[in-house]
Amino acid sequence: MKRIFFAVCLFCLALLTVIPLSAQRQKTTIKLSSLVPEQSPWGDLLNRMAAEWYRATNGEVEMLISHGMKSSEADLLRQLNLNQIQAAMLSTFGLKLIMPEIMTLSCPFLIRNNEELDLALNELKPDIENQISRRGYYTLAWSKVGWVRFFSKNPVFVPADLKRQKLGTSESEPELMDAFKAMGYQMVPVAMNQILVSLSGGQIDAVYQSPVNAGGLQIFGRAKNMASIRVAPFMGAIIMNQRAWRSIPERHRETLMRITRKMEAELDVSVQAFEAELLKSFEEYGLVINQVSPEQAQLWYSDIDRAIPSLIKNVFDEGMYNRINARLRAYRGGR
Repeated sequence: MKRIFFAVCLFCLALLTVIPLSAQRQKTTIKLSSLVPEQSPWGDLLNRMAAEWYRATNGEVEMLISHGMKSSEADLLRQLNLNQIQAAMLSTFGLKLIMPEIMTLSCPFLIRNNEELDLALNELKPDIENQISRRGYYTLAWSKVGWVRFFSKNPVFVPADLKRQKLGTSESEPELMDAFKAMGYQMVPVAMNQILVSLSGGQIDAVYQSPVNAGGLQIFGRAKNMASIRVAPFMGAIIMNQRAWRSIPERHRETLMRITRKMEAELDVSVQAFEAELLKSFEEYGLVINQVSPEQAQLWYSDIDRAIPSLIKNVFDEGMYNRINARLRAYRGGR
């Protein structure tokens, strides 16, 4: 009898121990897609993030990364909405499909350097993330992708230099196209995969692209001049659908976000170094960086200022523009 009682106790103890453990070990799988190649700072971030999430949750949260996807950001967003994937790395142009106002961050010459970008993001990120959340997504991390620059066949120092050239732009970027058109530039719509052909054939003479894109498209081989002035920041973010975020056990969420935000800060440093290294390699292949003086830079700022009244009505969000502009004017005035 004692032996039977002892066996029953052992069985009950096993149930009390095994059932919670098996429940705890249920795996949540997050499929994340990115258009960015694996061999890049962003690809490295995603791989490290997946490994850290797995380690921190003892394997309960597994992230499967698909790098360098050959699709559009709109396609990634559709897959995200259908829960075919649970997360995606999107650029500003993908994020604007969720929140159109976010394109205001890319208003030409509004934000002029990394310090000002940090100030603007610190001012706006809580509200932006709240708006993204209301539209069904969760923001895991932000990324600076680099700065949009002018790459041109002929040197560009002041606005008049660029206005004499045909400026190619992607049809997927109507906000920037409208902004430059309002300032009097000769705008020519060009598909991204046709930029190099158009530069070679003379349909366009210049483009605005981040160095990352300029490298991927080999633009610097045809447009051998780059103005040193920063046109606009190019941003990205890792977005997860709310359904997937809720599927992660609540006890892990704070830890996972702490890991992700730490990596976000590390990525900022590596991206700046990556962009600097890219520009150095472009110079080795013949790119000339035209150094814009402070006086010449002011001509660009004055040019956009004249167009702003129409742009904030028709292109960029007025409320967001005014918040950024007020914060940066106070910062510049205090220096």
